[in-house]
Amino acid sequence: MSGVPGRIQRPDLPLAVVIGAGGMGLAVARRMAQTHRVLLADIDGEAARAQADSLARDGADVHPLACDVTDTGAVAALSRMAEGLGGFRCLVHVAGLSIAADDFARILAVNLRGPALVATALRPLARPGASAILIASLAAHSARPSPALIEVLAMPAAPDLADRVAGVLGAENATPAAAYALSKVGLLQMARREAADWGRVGARIVSLSPGLIATPMGALAYEKSAGKRAMFAQTPLSREGAMSEIADAVEFLASDRASFISGTDLLVDGGLSAALGYPQG
Repeated sequence: MSGVPGRIQRPDLPLAVVIGAGGMGLAVARRMAQTHRVLLADIDGEAARAQADSLARDGADVHPLACDVTDTGAVAALSRMAEGLGGFRCLVHVAGLSIAADDFARILAVNLRGPALVATALRPLARPGASAILIASLAAHSARPSPALIEVLAMPAAPDLADRVAGVLGAENATPAAAYALSKVGLLQMARREAADWGRVGARIVSLSPGLIATPMGALAYEKSAGKRAMFAQTPLSREGAMSEIADAVEFLASDRASFISGTDLLVDGGLSAALGYPQG
Protein backbone atom coordinates (compact mmCIF):
# COMPACT_ATOMS: atom_id res chain seq x y z
CA MET A 1 0.00 0.00 0.00
CA SER A 2 1.39 3.39 -0.95
CA GLY A 3 1.82 5.93 1.82
CA VAL A 4 -0.09 9.15 2.31
CA PRO A 5 2.05 12.26 2.94
CA GLY A 6 1.44 13.65 6.41
CA ARG A 7 -0.20 10.48 7.71
CA ILE A 8 1.73 7.64 9.31
CA GLN A 9 1.08 4.11 8.07
CA ARG A 10 2.55 1.23 10.07
CA PRO A 11 1.64 -2.08 8.42
CA ASP A 12 4.37 -3.68 10.51
CA LEU A 13 2.33 -3.17 13.68
CA PRO A 14 -0.42 -5.55 14.85
CA LEU A 15 -4.02 -4.37 14.66
CA ALA A 16 -6.17 -3.43 17.65
CA VAL A 17 -9.90 -3.18 17.00
CA VAL A 18 -11.42 -0.71 19.46
CA ILE A 19 -15.22 -0.43 19.55
CA GLY A 20 -16.29 2.94 20.90
CA ALA A 21 -14.77 6.36 20.27
CA GLY A 22 -16.17 8.06 23.38
CA GLY A 23 -14.23 8.96 26.51
CA MET A 24 -13.10 5.53 27.65
CA GLY A 25 -12.89 4.16 24.11
CA LEU A 26 -10.65 7.04 23.09
CA ALA A 27 -8.43 6.52 26.13
CA VAL A 28 -8.04 2.87 25.17
CA ALA A 29 -7.46 3.67 21.50
CA ARG A 30 -4.82 6.23 22.39
CA ARG A 31 -2.99 3.72 24.56
CA MET A 32 -3.20 0.86 22.05
CA ALA A 33 -2.04 3.19 19.27
CA GLN A 34 1.36 3.37 20.93
CA THR A 35 2.09 -0.21 19.89
CA HIS A 36 -0.65 -1.10 17.37
CA ARG A 37 -2.47 0.09 14.34
CA VAL A 38 -6.02 0.85 15.44
CA LEU A 39 -9.35 0.22 13.77
CA LEU A 40 -11.61 2.64 15.66
CA ALA A 41 -15.32 1.93 15.24
CA ASP A 42 -18.26 3.90 16.59
CA ILE A 43 -21.93 4.31 15.74
CA ASP A 44 -21.09 7.98 15.14
CA GLY A 45 -18.88 7.84 12.08
CA GLU A 46 -18.03 11.53 12.27
CA ALA A 47 -16.85 11.14 15.85
CA ALA A 48 -14.72 8.15 14.88
CA ARG A 49 -13.14 10.10 12.03
CA ALA A 50 -12.49 13.14 14.20
CA GLN A 51 -10.84 11.06 16.91
CA ALA A 52 -8.83 9.12 14.33
CA ASP A 53 -7.59 12.38 12.82
CA SER A 54 -6.59 13.61 16.26
CA LEU A 55 -4.65 10.43 17.01
CA ALA A 56 -3.08 10.50 13.54
CA ARG A 57 -1.72 13.98 14.23
CA ASP A 58 0.13 12.42 17.14
CA GLY A 59 1.67 9.84 14.82
CA ALA A 60 -0.78 6.95 15.19
CA ASP A 61 -2.00 4.71 12.37
CA VAL A 62 -5.78 4.78 12.89
CA HIS A 63 -8.57 3.63 10.60
CA PRO A 64 -12.06 4.97 11.52
CA LEU A 65 -15.30 3.20 10.74
CA ALA A 66 -18.97 3.94 11.35
CA CYS A 67 -20.46 0.83 12.91
CA ASP A 68 -23.69 0.15 14.77
CA VAL A 69 -22.81 -2.99 16.70
CA THR A 70 -26.46 -4.00 16.88
CA ASP A 71 -26.69 -4.16 13.05
CA THR A 72 -25.46 -7.46 11.62
CA GLY A 73 -24.62 -5.84 8.27
CA ALA A 74 -22.50 -3.18 9.94
CA VAL A 75 -20.73 -5.79 12.05
CA ALA A 76 -20.00 -7.85 8.92
CA ALA A 77 -18.45 -4.73 7.35
CA LEU A 78 -16.32 -4.30 10.47
CA SER A 79 -15.08 -7.87 10.13
CA ARG A 80 -14.26 -7.36 6.45
CA MET A 81 -12.28 -4.22 7.24
CA ALA A 82 -10.34 -5.99 9.99
CA GLU A 83 -9.61 -8.86 7.60
CA GLY A 84 -8.47 -6.39 4.95
CA LEU A 85 -6.07 -4.90 7.46
CA GLY A 86 -4.52 -8.31 8.00
CA GLY A 87 -6.55 -9.58 10.95
CA PHE A 88 -6.40 -8.40 14.53
CA ARG A 89 -4.20 -8.96 17.53
CA CYS A 90 -6.59 -7.40 20.02
CA LEU A 91 -10.30 -6.60 20.17
CA VAL A 92 -11.43 -4.19 22.89
CA HIS A 93 -15.20 -3.73 23.03
CA VAL A 94 -15.77 -0.54 25.01
CA ALA A 95 -18.99 0.85 23.52
CA GLY A 96 -21.95 0.72 25.85
CA LEU A 97 -24.83 2.72 27.29
CA SER A 98 -25.26 3.74 30.91
CA ILE A 99 -28.55 3.70 32.77
CA ALA A 100 -28.87 7.36 31.79
CA ALA A 101 -29.80 6.10 28.31
CA ASP A 102 -33.19 5.33 29.89
CA ASP A 103 -34.20 2.62 27.41
CA PHE A 104 -34.31 -0.99 28.59
CA ALA A 105 -34.23 -2.60 25.14
CA ARG A 106 -31.54 -0.32 23.71
CA ILE A 107 -29.23 -0.84 26.69
CA LEU A 108 -29.43 -4.62 26.33
CA ALA A 109 -28.92 -4.40 22.57
CA VAL A 110 -25.85 -2.15 22.70
CA ASN A 111 -24.24 -3.52 25.87
CA LEU A 112 -24.71 -7.26 25.32
CA ARG A 113 -26.08 -8.19 21.91
CA GLY A 114 -23.61 -5.87 20.17
CA PRO A 115 -20.49 -7.32 21.81
CA ALA A 116 -21.79 -10.83 21.12
CA LEU A 117 -22.25 -10.05 17.42
CA VAL A 118 -18.82 -8.42 17.19
CA ALA A 119 -16.99 -11.21 19.01
CA THR A 120 -18.68 -13.85 16.86
CA ALA A 121 -17.87 -12.00 13.63
CA LEU A 122 -14.22 -11.41 14.52
CA ARG A 123 -13.41 -14.74 16.14
CA PRO A 124 -12.59 -16.40 12.77
CA LEU A 125 -9.88 -13.76 12.33
CA ALA A 126 -8.26 -14.57 15.69
CA ARG A 127 -4.79 -16.07 15.50
CA PRO A 128 -2.50 -17.47 18.20
CA GLY A 129 -1.82 -14.71 20.70
CA ALA A 130 -4.93 -12.71 19.87
CA SER A 131 -7.23 -11.48 22.62
CA ALA A 132 -10.72 -10.07 23.07
CA ILE A 133 -11.43 -7.77 26.01
CA LEU A 134 -15.07 -7.01 26.85
CA ILE A 135 -15.62 -3.96 29.04
CA ALA A 136 -18.19 -4.99 31.65
CA SER A 137 -18.89 -3.30 35.00
CA LEU A 138 -18.79 -3.57 38.76
CA ALA A 139 -22.60 -3.77 38.48
CA ALA A 140 -22.25 -7.33 37.21
CA HIS A 141 -20.68 -8.38 40.50
CA SER A 142 -23.58 -7.24 42.66
CA ALA A 143 -26.38 -8.57 40.44
CA ARG A 144 -28.00 -11.88 41.40
CA PRO A 145 -29.92 -13.05 38.31
CA SER A 146 -32.22 -16.04 38.56
CA PRO A 147 -31.42 -19.31 36.77
CA ALA A 148 -34.10 -18.38 34.19
CA LEU A 149 -32.33 -15.09 33.46
CA ILE A 150 -28.95 -16.81 33.26
CA GLU A 151 -30.42 -19.11 30.63
CA VAL A 152 -31.69 -16.16 28.56
CA LEU A 153 -28.41 -14.24 28.89
CA ALA A 154 -26.57 -17.29 27.55
CA MET A 155 -28.03 -16.46 24.12
CA PRO A 156 -26.84 -12.83 23.86
CA ALA A 157 -27.00 -12.57 20.06
CA ALA A 158 -30.73 -13.39 19.92
CA PRO A 159 -32.62 -10.69 17.98
CA ASP A 160 -35.35 -10.71 20.63
CA LEU A 161 -32.95 -10.62 23.58
CA ALA A 162 -34.67 -7.67 25.28
CA ASP A 163 -38.11 -9.26 24.94
CA ARG A 164 -36.82 -12.51 26.42
CA VAL A 165 -35.22 -10.76 29.38
CA ALA A 166 -38.32 -8.64 29.97
CA GLY A 167 -40.45 -11.76 29.81
CA VAL A 168 -38.54 -13.27 32.72
CA LEU A 169 -38.28 -10.05 34.73
CA GLY A 170 -41.83 -8.87 34.26
CA ALA A 171 -42.72 -5.49 32.79
CA GLU A 172 -42.52 -3.67 36.12
CA ASN A 173 -38.91 -4.78 36.64
CA ALA A 174 -37.70 -4.13 33.08
CA THR A 175 -35.90 -0.93 34.03
CA PRO A 176 -32.78 0.70 32.57
CA ALA A 177 -30.87 -0.16 35.76
CA ALA A 178 -31.83 -3.84 35.42
CA ALA A 179 -30.89 -3.84 31.73
CA TYR A 180 -27.49 -2.34 32.51
CA ALA A 181 -26.61 -4.78 35.29
CA LEU A 182 -27.86 -7.82 33.37
CA SER A 183 -26.06 -6.79 30.19
CA LYS A 184 -22.81 -6.72 32.14
CA VAL A 185 -23.54 -10.07 33.77
CA GLY A 186 -23.99 -11.37 30.23
CA LEU A 187 -20.53 -10.13 29.27
CA LEU A 188 -18.89 -11.91 32.20
CA GLN A 189 -20.72 -15.09 31.22
CA MET A 190 -19.74 -14.68 27.58
CA ALA A 191 -16.03 -14.44 28.41
CA ARG A 192 -16.27 -17.68 30.36
CA ARG A 193 -18.48 -19.49 27.88
CA GLU A 194 -16.41 -18.54 24.83
CA ALA A 195 -12.96 -19.16 26.32
CA ALA A 196 -12.78 -22.69 24.94
CA ASP A 197 -13.66 -21.64 21.39
CA TRP A 198 -11.10 -18.84 21.40
CA GLY A 199 -8.56 -21.13 23.01
CA ARG A 200 -8.75 -23.63 20.15
CA VAL A 201 -6.81 -21.14 18.01
CA GLY A 202 -4.55 -20.03 20.85
CA ALA A 203 -6.54 -16.85 21.48
CA ARG A 204 -8.02 -15.46 24.68
CA ILE A 205 -11.23 -13.72 25.73
CA VAL A 206 -11.70 -11.89 29.02
CA SER A 207 -13.95 -9.29 30.58
CA LEU A 208 -12.84 -6.21 32.48
CA SER A 209 -15.14 -4.65 35.08
CA PRO A 210 -14.48 -0.99 35.88
CA GLY A 211 -15.88 0.46 39.07
CA LEU A 212 -16.69 4.14 39.31
CA ILE A 213 -14.69 5.76 36.51
CA ALA A 214 -14.68 9.46 35.70
CA THR A 215 -16.27 9.67 32.23
CA PRO A 216 -18.73 12.15 30.70
CA MET A 217 -21.39 9.43 30.32
CA GLY A 218 -20.78 8.14 33.82
CA ALA A 219 -21.23 11.62 35.27
CA LEU A 220 -24.79 11.73 33.93
CA ALA A 221 -25.66 8.58 35.84
CA TYR A 222 -25.06 10.32 39.19
CA GLU A 223 -27.99 12.61 38.41
CA LYS A 224 -30.37 9.65 38.07
CA SER A 225 -28.95 7.18 40.55
CA ALA A 226 -28.88 7.76 44.30
CA GLY A 227 -27.33 4.30 44.52
CA LYS A 228 -24.35 5.37 42.48
CA ARG A 229 -23.86 8.42 44.68
CA ALA A 230 -23.94 6.18 47.74
CA MET A 231 -21.36 3.82 46.22
CA PHE A 232 -19.03 6.74 45.56
CA ALA A 233 -19.16 7.56 49.27
CA GLN A 234 -18.11 3.99 50.11
CA THR A 235 -15.18 3.71 47.70
CA PRO A 236 -12.09 2.82 49.81
CA LEU A 237 -9.78 5.04 47.77
CA SER A 238 -12.25 7.96 48.06
CA ARG A 239 -12.14 8.78 44.38
CA GLU A 240 -13.24 7.63 40.96
CA GLY A 241 -10.82 5.82 38.73
CA ALA A 242 -9.25 7.54 35.75
CA MET A 243 -9.79 6.38 32.18
CA SER A 244 -6.03 6.05 31.89
CA GLU A 245 -6.15 3.44 34.67
CA ILE A 246 -8.61 1.38 32.64
CA ALA A 247 -6.31 1.78 29.64
CA ASP A 248 -3.48 0.44 31.84
CA ALA A 249 -5.51 -2.68 32.59
CA VAL A 250 -6.51 -3.15 28.95
CA GLU A 251 -2.91 -2.77 27.86
CA PHE A 252 -1.88 -5.49 30.29
CA LEU A 253 -4.66 -7.90 29.31
CA ALA A 254 -3.82 -7.46 25.63
CA SER A 255 -0.13 -8.10 26.19
CA ASP A 256 1.90 -11.28 26.30
CA ARG A 257 2.26 -10.72 30.05
CA ALA A 258 -1.37 -11.86 30.29
CA SER A 259 -0.89 -14.83 27.97
CA PHE A 260 -2.35 -17.32 30.48
CA ILE A 261 -5.37 -15.22 31.43
CA SER A 262 -8.60 -16.18 29.69
CA GLY A 263 -12.24 -16.87 30.49
CA THR A 264 -12.26 -14.65 33.56
CA ASP A 265 -12.93 -11.10 34.72
CA LEU A 266 -10.56 -8.41 35.97
CA LEU A 267 -12.25 -6.13 38.51
CA VAL A 268 -10.78 -2.61 38.51
CA ASP A 269 -12.85 -0.77 41.10
CA GLY A 270 -10.57 0.72 43.75
CA GLY A 271 -11.76 -1.86 46.28
CA LEU A 272 -15.43 -0.88 46.10
CA SER A 273 -16.70 -4.44 45.62
CA ALA A 274 -14.74 -5.52 48.69
CA ALA A 275 -16.15 -2.60 50.71
CA LEU A 276 -19.71 -3.45 49.70
CA GLY A 277 -19.15 -7.07 50.73
CA TYR A 278 -17.62 -6.11 54.07
CA PRO A 279 -19.40 -2.93 55.15
CA GLN A 280 -17.88 -0.95 57.98
CA GLY A 281 -20.02 -0.36 61.01
